Amino acid sequence: MLTRKAKYGLLAVLRLAREHGKGPVLIADLAREESIPRKFLEMILLELRKRGILQSRTGKGGGYLLARPPAEISFGHVVRVLDGPLAPISCVSLTAYRECDECADETTCGIRRVMKGVRDANSRILDGTTLADALRNERRAGRTKRKR
Repeated sequence: MLTRKAKYGLLAVLRLAREHGKGPVLIADLAREESIPRKFLEMILLELRKRGILQSRTGKGGGYLLARPPAEISFGHVVRVLDGPLAPISCVSLTAYRECDECADETTCGIRRVMKGVRDANSRILDGTTLADALRNERRAGRTKRKR
C-alpha cells in the first residue's frame, strides 16, 4: 500500500510537472493547492531534492522545481525514494533482498512466487509511467482542476 508520504510526494511532483518550465513553486502555494500539511511537505520535498528529483531556489522567485523534465521522472523512482522498495516482502526485493526466516526453500515457496509477480507488476507499471504520462492521462480524462 502506498503511504501518505508517497501519495503526497506524487501529488507534489505532479503539480511541479504541470508547472515545468514556468519557474519554481513556493512550498506554501504547493501545500495550500494540494491540501498537504506544510511541515510534512517540507520534509518530503527535502528528501526528493536530496535524491535528485527536485531542485530548490532561495530568495525572491525561489521555491521548488523538477530537476529533470517530467518525461524523465517515473512514479517508481518517486515511490522508492519516499517509501523504499516496491516488493511486498523482502525475499523478492531487487534492492533490499533479505532471506525469509520462515521459508525452507525459496525456489518452491508459493508465497514468494506470487509476491514476485506482484513486485514485477508494480514495478512494470510504476517504472513505466512517467510524470509526463500521468499529465497526458489527466488531460485525456478532462481534468482541469482537482475537486476535494
